Amino acid sequence: MSDIVLHSYFRSSTSYRARIALALKGLAYRQVTHHLRFGKHREADYLAVNPQGLVPALLWRDGTVITQSLAIIEFLDETVPEPPLLPADPKARARVRMLAQMIACDIHPVNNLRILNALKDRFGADDAAVADWFRTWVAETFAPMERLLADSSETGTFCHGDTVGLADICLVAQVANNARFAVDMAPYPTIRRIHAACMQIPAFVDAAPANQPDAE
Repeated sequence: MSDIVLHSYFRSSTSYRARIALALKGLAYRQVTHHLRFGKHREADYLAVNPQGLVPALLWRDGTVITQSLAIIEFLDETVPEPPLLPADPKARARVRMLAQMIACDIHPVNNLRILNALKDRFGADDAAVADWFRTWVAETFAPMERLLADSSETGTFCHGDTVGLADICLVAQVANNARFAVDMAPYPTIRRIHAACMQIPAFVDAAPANQPDAE
């Protein structure tokens, strides 16, 4: 049994990010799943692990608990350097972080499950309104991201050059979420091309929501 534990939920895009990073690093881990829609992440045993009650949470070999997917990924990158998920050059690292944070900081916080639930419970939004909300905030970031990727000579097979990395991890997880809300991906040919290239890599496929033990 692995001495690395990932607390996760199959459909959580942030958990998907962490699973991709672990797979790219070739790290075996045990997955403990918490059904977000049933509130299992709010139960006392998990709050003892992560008081914020969010997934993912990584329990490292020495008992250290790390939460927040970007912190987990950068920890893995610093602890297990190969293959690198960030470029060595500071400007290139900043570009990759910029692209990753466009998704992680601008799309995800307003479109995660607790926000979508609040729209329903506190403001009476129906499913159609919630889906429209979700698509609106994806478009707000994907439109400029498409331009940034399409216009940059630094974009290659992947978001930055021809080596998969942090930005691609965030992009793929977001595209998986988009599919659940019928986001029209036609306006984003570069993003679609990068996503398709990533999905040729076994780590991305193995980590996908449909291939998790708690997948419904």
